[in-house]
Amino acid sequence: MLIFKIFRTDEWQTLRKQGETAGAPIDLADGYIHFSTATQAAETAAKHFTGAEGLFLVAAEAKTLGDELKWEVSRGDALFPHLYRKLTMADVTWAQPLPLVDGAHQFPAGLEEAAQ
Repeated sequence: MLIFKIFRTDEWQTLRKQGETAGAPIDLADGYIHFSTATQAAETAAKHFTGAEGLFLVAAEAKTLGDELKWEVSRGDALFPHLYRKLTMADVTWAQPLPLVDGAHQFPAGLEEAAQ
């Protein structure tokens, strides 16, 4: 199952350049890297990235992230994936821009089906 992290351009560039990241400022503050499932990603974008341009959607395979990936109750009592270690480029399955069109982020077609 693929899980997803939304990065700002500078955060994505840091991961690509350094080969690893401890995440965005909120991740650093919380002590883990926040991920979303395919069904949670759009709501995450709307809640935390409203109107933000220059975003990237980064996919990682949950089963390869090891025991440091924990599924924990978060927004709406839903289970969210949280990674308790740095994310590396080797963890990234794919990444692509997450454009803002008419005020809404445009996720890849078939995201939910492709994530399974």
